[in-house]
Amino acid sequence: MNLEEFYAQIGGDYADTLQRLCNESMVKKFVKKYQDDPTCADLHNAALQQDWEVAFRGAHTLKGVAQNLGFERLYQVSAVLTEAMRGNKPLEDRSLLDAVEQQDAVIRRAISELE
Repeated sequence: MNLEEFYAQIGGDYADTLQRLCNESMVKKFVKKYQDDPTCADLHNAALQQDWEVAFRGAHTLKGVAQNLGFERLYQVSAVLTEAMRGNKPLEDRSLLDAVEQQDAVIRRAISELE
């Protein structure tokens, strides 16, 4: 799968990301680095431990990474999760975290198929 196909599969914005990062090799480099990013796992663990400050920070970080890389679906669900936990509020709706983890998994699977 090439980068354009990757972005289509994950519901991302390839054109905007390409413009922001200047060339395809930079986009591919940073997309592949996402595979090693522990933010989603850290967010999950913080939520399990009910450490809402760390969980909020993780959601906020993930939102920024998703926006910078043009991962639109992940950005949208992580933005909702971030706002739900703003002010270190406990996560009352577990489905918000589930949606983030689902999009993260979709992206990681698609990255493994990149050429």
